[in-house]
Formats: sequence, structure tokens, C-alpha cells
Amino acid sequence: MKTAIALGALLACVSAAAQETSQTPPATAPAAAQNQASTDGPATVTVTTKRNANRIDRQVYDVKADPASSNDTVADTLNKVPSVAVDADGGVTLRGKSNVQVYIDGKPSAMMQGDNRAAAINALPAADLESVEVITNPGAQFGNEGGGGPILNLVMRRERTPGGFASVNANAGTEGRFNVNSFGSYTTGRMSVQGGVFGRRDKRESSGETVRERIDPASGAIARSTSVSNSETENDTVGMTGTVSYNLGEKDVIAASVMASGTDSDTVSNERYQGANFAGVTDSDYLRQSTRKGRNRNYSLSTRFDHKGDTQGENFKMDLRVSGASNEGDLRNATAYTVRPVTAQNALTRQNNAFDNRIVDFTGDYELPGENGTFRTGYKLARTSSVFDNAYLDIDEATWAERVNTGRTNRFELDETTAALYASYQWRINRDWSVQGGLRAEYTDVDMFQATTNIRAGSNYLDAIPSAFVTYGLSDDTTLRLNYAHRIRRPGAGDLNPFVVYVDEFNVSSGNPDLRPSDSDSLELGLETKLGKVDTTVRLYARRDTDLINERRVFIANNVLLTTKENAGSSNSGGLEFNFGGKVTDKLSVNASGNLAYSEQDVLGSASADKRTATSLSGRARIGYQYDRNNTFQLMLNAQGKTLFGEGYRQPTRTADFTYRHNLTPALSFVLNVNDLFDSSKIETITENDLLRQYSIRRNNGRTFTVGLSYRFGSFGNNAQRPMRPGGPGMGPGMGPGPGGFGGGGPGR
Repeated sequence: MKTAIALGALLACVSAAAQETSQTPPATAPAAAQNQASTDGPATVTVTTKRNANRIDRQVYDVKADPASSNDTVADTLNKVPSVAVDADGGVTLRGKSNVQVYIDGKPSAMMQGDNRAAAINALPAADLESVEVITNPGAQFGNEGGGGPILNLVMRRERTPGGFASVNANAGTEGRFNVNSFGSYTTGRMSVQGGVFGRRDKRESSGETVRERIDPASGAIARSTSVSNSETENDTVGMTGTVSYNLGEKDVIAASVMASGTDSDTVSNERYQGANFAGVTDSDYLRQSTRKGRNRNYSLSTRFDHKGDTQGENFKMDLRVSGASNEGDLRNATAYTVRPVTAQNALTRQNNAFDNRIVDFTGDYELPGENGTFRTGYKLARTSSVFDNAYLDIDEATWAERVNTGRTNRFELDETTAALYASYQWRINRDWSVQGGLRAEYTDVDMFQATTNIRAGSNYLDAIPSAFVTYGLSDDTTLRLNYAHRIRRPGAGDLNPFVVYVDEFNVSSGNPDLRPSDSDSLELGLETKLGKVDTTVRLYARRDTDLINERRVFIANNVLLTTKENAGSSNSGGLEFNFGGKVTDKLSVNASGNLAYSEQDVLGSASADKRTATSLSGRARIGYQYDRNNTFQLMLNAQGKTLFGEGYRQPTRTADFTYRHNLTPALSFVLNVNDLFDSSKIETITENDLLRQYSIRRNNGRTFTVGLSYRFGSFGNNAQRPMRPGGPGMGPGMGPGPGGFGGGGPGR
């Protein structure tokens, strides 16, 4: 049935969008450089109409001119993109949904999956970004690995003009925080080389409180416990990026890229726990001190071949990428018991956790323009390998000898092989109407091996995934867009591991090997226009998810809570998203975005068929004031609305950031950043079901200050300065929708 629906959707709207932007090399560039610019990422972009620069299937946000980018990380930048939120743990949501894929230059990467994502986006400098593309309804060229949901594509910085250019940024902040990053590029003749290095020391502080009430289903009696904790983490990160490309002739380009980073972390934490039984008698009371040493390593290697055909606009691209990420942690606990619980661990324990993930990704794309439209097709072959290795050791207090606790030690391996074909057709019906239709066929084979118990299992999926896009140009300044996409979310390695991982006496977790893929259907109608000098975008959207993969919490022993994964019914959501920005005066610019959302979801852990609903308003405002050509002020306000999950919800949050930039010379600038200006950042989570009520609150860092210098030099002229524009549509001063692109990385998978 799904295949029939997919084919029907494809036949109903086979076609495509008009070219909304045309990319041309600079007129002064030599022939080889011009060929490279047209095949390997634009040196300049010319918008052929006055319409919004967004593309038919995505919104593009120009981030390179943000005055805070010399200090920010990628996580900070994503937190400025409309409807995107990144929490203190690196969790990314879009319109309140967490199954977000993060790509680099249009491709999935092991760096941006699972637990590795938080370390990567908190390490990569924002200064290395060109733009961020928000793809709420991905087209046929995009696969479903890593979550199968909407995509945030990080377009890395590209410089293509002949000559050399470099920039250096250095910042220092409160409590020993600092970061440095540099970027350089040199293009001559047929060759272009660019790259950067970065380093960062970051300190993260956290305090939290959890109140848990266990409910006896027979009597209604309540057993109450409280946990109060605090922690400090110091992260030291270094990394580099590099790309070299060479024009073999007028039609062929080869390129190779590398990206790598490493983070070492040290954490010290304390927890005080007190718990009582149903009679109100204290049955657990302890103080635990913990130290953790962490090690994260990420890398990505890629090679690319681009060939221009004989027909104008005809292109063939092949891309081979190998990416990997590893997380290791050594946790040591020392516990002093006042009242020792029945389930107590040893007073001294040690946990070694390791997670490794590797992706080999080989793709090819072919594009052939015709008289009335453009045909695209492509393939993907990929192999993803993941390994979880958890070792739990009890330590003898007298001899300090370590003994493996076999009941809490395990190893789990997962291999996933994907093969996919896609085809789409773009058709410009006339000057006003454009349509695009596509279909993706995707086969996935999953092999699971629980090495501890020597159990092997597997499954496979074959899916047909349709998408459709329609645009209508009401005028040169106004465009209507309608799009639809069907997506598949497959469970990841951590979701499937059935082994119970010990957290502490009262909290354990596990995956579920019986999880089924989740399906989603998303429809969106958007209007892009210009009201006076203000660029305005309004979007209505609706989404339905079935067989949701959600967290489920159940008690497996006296006050021992298991957190696992479960297919949890369905969810309906929708809303109105708006985004506008422009110059109020010659010096003042205001950019605002918001999302008025409604969500409805089946309640987990309830005997009745209850549904939980929420209406929330999230918004952002960026206020920029350019006092004169050398002084710029910027205030960023964030407010995230209520967010639902299977058994509860997250309360709204509000934060504010401030940036001041002063140009000391045309090449040297001073930057001041104040994050969490009003010391208001916190995360409040509430869980409610028939057996459990739990409230938790966590605060992180608080207000921080950073000052820095940014220096640019070289022969790129305007590109070298990367001026701080006082306004622009979308994200705020200098951060509006822009043409963007995949930086020569192909249309993506």
C-alpha cells in the first residue's frame, strides 16, 4: 500500500521547480578557476529574480556575518536559527521534535550521530560555517539514516576567489574559558587549498534537583525520594579542517577533504540522595562523589569527482566519505551510606564505557537539464558500524582490587547496510508555476550481535519514500510554497541494545531490539514576501507520526526505575511559523521569528487511552544597532515553549545573549559576548503516568562573559572583510536567508 501511495504521489506531481538562483564565477577569474566555481561551489551567487533566496525544498540562513561568530560554537549558531533549539546536553530539536538529522555539506557524518553530536557541535567554531540550511520536508535525494526526520545542513565555509586570505580569532572568558580559531585559503591556477585549526577550553557547571513519587496502584500510597546534585566539567578541544581541489581540465574537478577534532574532559560531581518507602520510613540515604575522565575523537575523510557534461548544466558527481567517532569514559564513584538500600552498589566502583561509530558512504548523482525541466537521479551505498562496550568494576575497599561485575558488563554490536536509488524531476510550468516530484527506494539490512550473551538477530526494510514541492510566484517579491514528504525513522544502535545499563541504585536503562521503524507524513504551506523593507515568511505546517519511538519508564524493583524505548502510538502536531526582519531605521534593525504550535500525543504508562496536548509559543528576536561604522550592538532573545514527550513534558525556557563589536581597524575587531544575560537558563522536566510522578530541574553555567579579537588579512577584497551587515532577513543582523549551497558537496543524501 505504501508503495502504491508513493507511486501515485510521484505520478501526480512529477516535476520540478524553476531555477531560483543561478551560480556564476567571477568575471575576473581565470578559466580554470571559473570552471571550479561552477562545479565546486560558487564564488559569487546571482539571484535571477527579486524573490526570496530560499530554495524550493529548504530555507537557507546566512550565518557567516554574525558578529558573535568569532566566539560562538556551531551549537550557539544553531540556537539562533528559527524554530531550532539546542539544550545544554547538545540535544537538537526543530519545532519541538527531537528526531533531527545534522548533515555536513549535504552528507551524513558519524560526527553528528548519537552521543557524538553534542561533543562535535560544541567544539566546531561557528566561524567555519557559511550557512545553515533547514530542510523540514526532505526531498528524494535525502536518506533516512540518523533519525529520518528534518535535516539541518551545515554548509562549511568556502572561499574560491583567486588569491590568498586568512583570519584569526582569539577569545578569553570567565573562569578560565578561552578559544582560538583560524581559517585560510589560497587559490591559484587550477588548484585551491583551504583549511583551519581551532582550540577551545570550556567549563560547564550544572546543579539539579529531582523529586520522584512512586505510586502504589492498589492503595494509591506514595513512596517519595529526592536527589540533589552538582557538577563541574572542563573540556579541552583541538581540531582542524582542510580541503584541496584541482581542475583536471575544463570539465573535471577532483577534491579531497579532512575534518578532525578531539575533546578531553574532566568532571567532578556530588549527589545527595534520600528515599522513603510507602510507609514514609527512610530506606536510603547516601552521599556520592564521582570523577569522570572522558575522551571524544571525531574524523571525516572524503574524496570527490565532478564532471560537467556536454549539455549546459549537465553534471555527474561521485563522493566517497569515511567518518568515525568514538566516546570513552572512565567513571569512579565513592559512596558514603547513612542508610544503605537493599540494591546498594559497592562503596567504591568504576565504570568504563566506550562507543564507536563508523560510516562508509559512497554516492553518485546525475543531473540533466531539459527544455522545460531538470531530471536528477542518484544512488547511495552505505555501511554503518556501531559498538557499545560497557565494563562495570567493583573495588575492594581494603585492597583496592578491581573485580568485574558480570551482571553489569556487556558489549553490543550493530551493522547497518543501506542501498538506495532516487529520481526526481523539476519542471518550470511557466513564469509563475514550478513543481518538483521525487521518489526514493531504500533498502536497509540490520545485523545485531549481543556479544555478552552470544545472541545474534537481524531485520531488513524496503521502503518507497515520496516527496513533492510546488511553488507559485504571486509577484517578484512574493512566493507561495506547498510541499509534502513521507519519512522513515529507524531505531539507532542505542535504541536497540537490550542489555540493561546500570546508572545507579535507582536508575537503569536499556534499548529494545523489537522496536519498529516510525513513519511520518508532513505537509507545509508557506508564503514568502516583502512588507515594505521587511522580509516576511509565514508557514503553516502539519505532521503525523505513527509507531513513535519514545522513552518508557517502568519500575523493575523497589524504586528501581528502568528507562527503555517503546513504539508509543501516534502523534499529531501542527502550527504557524513566522519569520520577519529588516531595518527599522538606518541604524536599527529588528529580526524576529516564532512558532505557535499545537501537539497531541498518546500518553505512555496510562491504563486508559489518554492523550496529552499542548499549545506553546516559541520565539526569537534579534535587535541590532549600528551606532556608527565601527560600533555594533546586538541583543538576542530566546523563548522556547512547552515540549511534549511520551510520559510528560518540558517546561518553557527563556534566555538572552548580548554582543558588542568594535572595529579597531578595517582588519582588526574587538568583540564582547555576554551569554545568558539574565541568568535565566534552566531545564524543567515533568513525568506523569499511573505509577510515577517526577519533577526535575537543572541549571547550567549561568551568566558568562567573553572578550576577544578578530583579525582578517589577505587579497579577497570584500570576501576578506566578511562585513558585519546591520540587517538582513531571517536570523538577524547579517544572518538572513541567503542562497547558500552544499559547498560543492553534491545534492546530498
